[in-house]
Amino acid sequence: MARDMKNQAIQLFNTGVKSADPALAVRQSLQKAPLSTVDGRLFVVAIGKAAGAMAKAAMEMLSPWQTLVITTPENAQPLPDAQVLTGSHPVPDASSVAAGQAVLKLLDSCGPKDRVLALISGGGSALMLAPSAGLTLADKASVNRLLLKSGLDIMAMNLIRQQLSRLKGGGLLRTAFPTPVTALILSDVVGDDLQVVASGPTTAPIGNRAQAMASLKAAGIWTKLPEGVRTVLSVPDMPPIGAFPMDNRLIGSNGQSVAAMGELAPDAKIFPHALEGDVQEAAITICRCKKSGTWLFGGETTVHLNGDGLGGRNQELALRVAVLAEKQNWSGDWVFLSGGTDGRDGPTDAAGGLVDGGTLARIRSAGLDPQKVLDNNDSYHGLKAAGDLLITGATGTNVADLQVLIRR
Repeated sequence: MARDMKNQAIQLFNTGVKSADPALAVRQSLQKAPLSTVDGRLFVVAIGKAAGAMAKAAMEMLSPWQTLVITTPENAQPLPDAQVLTGSHPVPDASSVAAGQAVLKLLDSCGPKDRVLALISGGGSALMLAPSAGLTLADKASVNRLLLKSGLDIMAMNLIRQQLSRLKGGGLLRTAFPTPVTALILSDVVGDDLQVVASGPTTAPIGNRAQAMASLKAAGIWTKLPEGVRTVLSVPDMPPIGAFPMDNRLIGSNGQSVAAMGELAPDAKIFPHALEGDVQEAAITICRCKKSGTWLFGGETTVHLNGDGLGGRNQELALRVAVLAEKQNWSGDWVFLSGGTDGRDGPTDAAGGLVDGGTLARIRSAGLDPQKVLDNNDSYHGLKAAGDLLITGATGTNVADLQVLIRR
């Protein structure tokens, strides 16, 4: 029974991922709303985990003058007539800087009669790095490491990143001006705020430098930042970009993927709110779904790192649900899946976890204590010992996380 239920959960998850197929989304968008006639040249800049598939679809339909693709190493594939670069994710490195410089170089070559088609998906914030004047790669890497451990939500982290970049927070739009920019955006964030996806390179910034400073101080990491970062955030803001023409189109999202899972399982209950915030609170929310049947969720949680173990938010959420289910003495068969639609959860080879009523017993048989595993943020090794890692490989898309709970 448990194996059949696990297969059902995997099928539902795969359906959600497939519904966010980036190539299909690009083709449908360009067919529904074609780009206006281009008097000059068309440049395509594709950024993020889904960049390769999005660029390939656009090139097949539009035959651009030049195409630049920036993605993760696991999603990188040769693409004829395109320059394909890889950056580092989630912490940027020198390859991310090289990618950012390539974007700036391409935009500098554009003229007022040309057009830029920006294809944006999740992960672009780290993959494409163009630090503000006076900042180094080491400065940006230090900021990202502090942010990932801070417990700040994705909105706050992106607000801060935008203020330290020449491309984020409308920077791509500003750099391309007066060349018009059209952006097709595959959203990996809850609520589909386009200012947040890849840190909003083609939108107005989320906030200003004073707000970024306040968030860092509230998180207790302001004094830990490099001096150059504190200097940049202490000077006045750049002029607003509101007067620049914007053509941003949402072509895929987490909500659409949850709905697709619901179409496959019409009797399932779709949880009415996105799963957000700390994984412990999310686990409590999930375990309140006590009725038998199938429950579907979507969202993106956060993890406070207290230990030095290996894992990701989906693996930790899955293990926390298993621990709570045991404490609540769940009866009957059940399975719970939590996975990242990009196929990678944290700095691991797993997309997430797929647990059941026997998970904790298998972990203990391997000589591990499930609670100590959680306390050390070591969910990867705990779930690996149980044989309950969700391994999908890179999916080529990214619309945040999906969860499935089945109870019998």
